[in-house]
Amino acid sequence: MQRYKNNTLKIYNSLSGEKQVFISVHEGNIGMYVCGPTVYSNVHLGNVRTFMSFDMIFRYFLHLGYKVRYVRNITDVGHIVDDVDDGEDKIAKKARVEQLEPMEIVQRYTVDFHDVLNHFNFLPPSIEPTATGHIIEQIEIVKQIIDKGFAYEKNGSVYFDVVKFNETHDYGKLSGRNIEDMIANTRDLDGQSDKKNAQDFALWKKAEPEHIMRWPSPWGTGFPGWHLECTAMSTKYLGETFDIHGGGMDLKFPHHECEIAQNEACTGHSPVNYWMHANMLTLNGKKMSKSTGNNILPHEIYTGGSPFLSKAFSPNVARFFMMQAHYRSILDFSNEGIVAAEKGFIRLMEGIELLPSLSSSNASTLDIANWKQSCYDAMNDDFNTPILIANLFEGIKFIHLVKEEKATLTADDIKLLSDTLRSFTFDVIGIKDEKATAQDAEKLEGVMAMLIDMRLEARANKNFALSDQIRDQLLALGIQLKDGKEGTTFTVQ
Repeated sequence: MQRYKNNTLKIYNSLSGEKQVFISVHEGNIGMYVCGPTVYSNVHLGNVRTFMSFDMIFRYFLHLGYKVRYVRNITDVGHIVDDVDDGEDKIAKKARVEQLEPMEIVQRYTVDFHDVLNHFNFLPPSIEPTATGHIIEQIEIVKQIIDKGFAYEKNGSVYFDVVKFNETHDYGKLSGRNIEDMIANTRDLDGQSDKKNAQDFALWKKAEPEHIMRWPSPWGTGFPGWHLECTAMSTKYLGETFDIHGGGMDLKFPHHECEIAQNEACTGHSPVNYWMHANMLTLNGKKMSKSTGNNILPHEIYTGGSPFLSKAFSPNVARFFMMQAHYRSILDFSNEGIVAAEKGFIRLMEGIELLPSLSSSNASTLDIANWKQSCYDAMNDDFNTPILIANLFEGIKFIHLVKEEKATLTADDIKLLSDTLRSFTFDVIGIKDEKATAQDAEKLEGVMAMLIDMRLEARANKNFALSDQIRDQLLALGIQLKDGKEGTTFTVQ
């Protein structure tokens, strides 16, 4: 259903500093790129909040009927410690400390990242490319930037010439920084750096002998700069101009600013129409930090393993808690806050469970169509989930009024109320419908019991071809049968 044709969506564009009516590059299609994790440690809760914001945005686009190509990368090389151009790559450092291959580190924390997001009911992106899988593309972009005169090679490393670029372009337009102020506030280069200017950033870094992640290039053996990978992967999969580029607020400078410069140096125009940034998550009013101990890992929420929490909370409750704040606002995580969110979540779920028991009438005393529009109005106003949730609770109030015979609804309005509540709660906000999941599990158990009995009967009749066919076709679907002394069981792979 192409709902987007009847909805005018406004998005806050970090580049313009205002809300703008969203118009996709290609009608009915959206290209969205979001900066993914650097997989050198466990994903932290602040990252989860950022990715959850864009998961919600992805979901709403799908709900509106857009065809979305959502690209979220994995940074597995190039991210230098402390986000500067000197020092070690974060993954290489972790591998050296733990005496492992870098790709062992990458695999471990990529698996952790996916596991955490699965717990919180994320939809997978359309494409999840890695930086190491796109070294060739990154080298080609460096060549183009050099050819355009905006980069230079020195001692095996290649740097982007920010000052030269700023002569014909506007470096700093996303973050609002002025290059003259940046130059004034930095020390003079002491002759030990290969850079012409302190503001220049690395496109390609020479690999010292001890550096374990390295690739051949026209400038010698090295590895790509952090900013380069997103330019390479976003344009490869979404084109030179695409709709949305997102990430955390902390990436606005220097990462996204450098991305814009790289793209404009290559193509002469801006790569993205709408830049979106999700705000940070604090813990008990303070910045999250491992060093100070003011930190909580995502799994500690649903295992109850954090001293900051009075008990364990379901991932559904945590997701509901995060959706109660606008994605561009700072959200403070606390035990009191998630306890309150749990009460609201239970009230919402209990109200939805009452829907099938409502009795219809010949006329409606509540305006459900207007209420439904208010839900869309909230989401169309830069994805305002707090207002949407307030409207959902208004819908729960309607349910109780009808249940208590203080209001009436026609059968059509009951269906409209039910469809709208369920769509925005489960499909858009992304709450997992645990009751439906349990019902699906029961159905699977029933179907599998029937197939196992059919297979046993085939084997008893010495129809081994049919028996093997049932086993093999289930395996092709990801369901493995296991024959044992206690009978036949199954696992879903």
